[in-house]
Amino acid sequence: MPTLNEIRSTFLNFFEKNDHRIVESSPLVPRNDPTLMFTNSGMVQFKNCFTGVEHRDYKRATTSQKCVRAGGKHNDLDNVGYTARHHTFFEMLGNFSFGDYFKEQAIPYAWDLLTKDFGLDKSKLLVTVYHTDDEAADIWKKYAGLSDDRIIRIATDDNFWSMGATGPCGPCTEIFYDHGPEIWGGPPGSAEEDGDRFIEIWNLVFMQNERFEDGTQRDLDMQSIDTGMGLERIGALLQGKHDNYDTDLMRSLIEASAHVTSQDPDGPGNVHHRVIADHLRSTSFLIADGVMPSNEGRGYVLRRIMRRAMRHAHQLGAKDPVMHQLVPALVTQMGQAFPELGRAQTLIEETLKLEETRFKQTLDRGLRLLDEELSDLPEGAALAGETAFKLYDTYGFPLDLTQDALREKGREVDTQGFDAAMAEQKAKARAAWSGTGEAADASVWFDIAEASGTTDFLGYDTEKAEGQIIALVREGGQTDRAEKGTTLQIVLNQTPFYAESGGQVGDKGMLRTESGTARITDTKKAAGLFIHIAEVTDGVISKGQAAQLEVDHARRTAIRANHSATHLLHEALRNALGDHVAQRGSLNAEDRLRFDFSHSKALSAEELKRVGEEVNTYIRQNAPVETRIMTPDDARELGAQALFGEKYGDEVRVVSMGLEEGSGKGLDGQTYSLELCGGTHVRQTGDIGVFVATSDQASSAGVRRIEALTGQAAFDHLSEQARRIEALAGELKAKPEDVVIRVKTLMDERKALSNEVAQLRRELAMAGGAGQGAGPEAKEIAGVRFLAQVMTGVSGKDLPALIDEHKSRLESGAVLLIADTGDKVAVAAGVTDDLTDKVSAVDLVKAAVAELGGKGGGGRPDMAQGGGKDAANADAAIKAAEGVLTP
Repeated sequence: MPTLNEIRSTFLNFFEKNDHRIVESSPLVPRNDPTLMFTNSGMVQFKNCFTGVEHRDYKRATTSQKCVRAGGKHNDLDNVGYTARHHTFFEMLGNFSFGDYFKEQAIPYAWDLLTKDFGLDKSKLLVTVYHTDDEAADIWKKYAGLSDDRIIRIATDDNFWSMGATGPCGPCTEIFYDHGPEIWGGPPGSAEEDGDRFIEIWNLVFMQNERFEDGTQRDLDMQSIDTGMGLERIGALLQGKHDNYDTDLMRSLIEASAHVTSQDPDGPGNVHHRVIADHLRSTSFLIADGVMPSNEGRGYVLRRIMRRAMRHAHQLGAKDPVMHQLVPALVTQMGQAFPELGRAQTLIEETLKLEETRFKQTLDRGLRLLDEELSDLPEGAALAGETAFKLYDTYGFPLDLTQDALREKGREVDTQGFDAAMAEQKAKARAAWSGTGEAADASVWFDIAEASGTTDFLGYDTEKAEGQIIALVREGGQTDRAEKGTTLQIVLNQTPFYAESGGQVGDKGMLRTESGTARITDTKKAAGLFIHIAEVTDGVISKGQAAQLEVDHARRTAIRANHSATHLLHEALRNALGDHVAQRGSLNAEDRLRFDFSHSKALSAEELKRVGEEVNTYIRQNAPVETRIMTPDDARELGAQALFGEKYGDEVRVVSMGLEEGSGKGLDGQTYSLELCGGTHVRQTGDIGVFVATSDQASSAGVRRIEALTGQAAFDHLSEQARRIEALAGELKAKPEDVVIRVKTLMDERKALSNEVAQLRRELAMAGGAGQGAGPEAKEIAGVRFLAQVMTGVSGKDLPALIDEHKSRLESGAVLLIADTGDKVAVAAGVTDDLTDKVSAVDLVKAAVAELGGKGGGGRPDMAQGGGKDAANADAAIKAAEGVLTP
């Protein structure tokens, strides 16, 4: 069984032998892409090579790139430890071509490596291609010999990759491994694709197009290859595992965790060990690449990962810091491939130990530190600003809390020193900040926020307001004015426009100044600023001008209704399914709502009906929707639900709606829904109008998704449903209320007729009727009576019954039936029970199918089936089956 280290070496050496340069993994902090927080794929370090901005002394490269996905757009943190394949840290194996080879070599490279060097069973592999990529499909057919049913065409972005909204892009082909029918799941593109039977192991991207802002594309002059295969995933496959955490490398770290915590690695604390093993890797590699724990930017993400691992160690009963004790085990496993681990081992251990020690400290420890600092100061001296900032930064002590504590002792704080420390941290955060990938240069937002302050949001109380334009941003830089036809971003000191967050989409509307007008097409948020994406539709817009702002009222009204409905839906789901239900994502748009929640199976029709009825009950109640401002602790004490994806400060908005006698929630004990939420909502629940759930489907493992409509959209949906029922009733010549009964009657009649036709076909076939010849006659071959017949007008599903009838008449013998169904050939074979130890129906079918242009076939020794393509070779198929009987 190859180790992960051996698999990595095999991959890199394979491509080195094929003229690729083995390129060292780039740091986790990207050097060439300020839009990323962390390196999250193998192509990041080559981005400028693909675009032609950078040229290197090689055109072929291969890497094992260390990656982290724990912040920003790519964030797998909350899934780690609970699934088989989620990690915060992983290695991405890849091969790259910069204008050198293309599909005709990339696909054979992948196929040869997987089937020859890695020895994967060819019959277990299948691929997807972009639905229009005939070239890739043809290569898979010719080189790998894959049949059409193992080349799945996908018409979605799942098989079309792009760097962003514009720029290099192209179709891709993904390689999947079939773990067998004993594991639930279907192939990609099927209804069961979320199952674990078919697992993607490699993605080959064919970078052949360039996309422009208007959506058009052109062929790139330099066509390139970018591939990615997770080492942990291919490692699990090659080691015969179905869980990445069972691979040799991860298992060694899990056992190390079990050792230092004195807990069984496979006991009740198994998930804790998995989290610790994964987070040990990400934190150690981040520290080795220069990231240190802090309260902002990358340092904040690192601290969050560290403390999550430390919390799991605490749950395992660890009384003292343990994470630093695991670093040697990691260096042993990965230090050879990544020597930076060994070089930074001492720093990693010290950082982990210090952070875990700090994490275990409480508010009392912070106060004790304050006393210790004061004991070293001369009488009457002020507390150093740097120390006050440390209390704030490390223990969450606001400056005013420190000042209050010192006031009783007759001391003050060096506030200038505190401000200087705060400014220094902000400067470092801005220098390291990487953004979310939506802006090319996010530093402009820091500049604006520091110069003019953040934006005040007025939209809870009004949809119209006046604000002052404090910045105009175009193409990543500030400008003083923008003329008609210009697309830009506008920042104001205050606004009624809601910025996209918490699942609620950003507002649209109009902005007017004395000299021009702009249409607001979206509103985003960055660095505390509300960023209005706009197009100047008339005149000129200038920085410093006063502006009249007006939100699109009809759109905001629909959004509010959908957002409030998600709160009612959340509570109704908890009542119907249990307290385990928790929000896992949402979309509150003007035309629909989407709500993701933790639940392991589909809702029954009765459950979905109950949820819908409960939501509509509270809508009709038309109770006031109230908002309170309080501390997070007070809100949770009242029973408020915290919503997924939200970050909460010292104060939170608590939204309550619906009256439920004796619920025990809220100040009055009668609140139906009580949630922490920063979004906009209706005034009365009746403003929602009506709620209609349109679908319930799986979103991800353990997460369901309900989509629904409210208000006018729900009314229109119900009206259309009623119209369809009326039309169907007319076609059936029945009353609308009788449609279900009428359709059921027709279905029963159709089924009865279908059964009757099938029976007649079987009787005709047994009698040697029209199209069947003179009737089958058995011959004796090697002491076995053998009956073979070629049929037309008989379906494949009819054959088993005909086989049983022939076996009954033969009493002892074997039967082969070949049915020409027009577009294909169905084959079935049967053997009487007394002969199954000598002859297998499976062997008879396989022999016949091979002559008919098919493959395989299967079943039991007494009954088997298969299929072919060409009935013209039926005689040869019968002779092949007779050959099976011949000694």
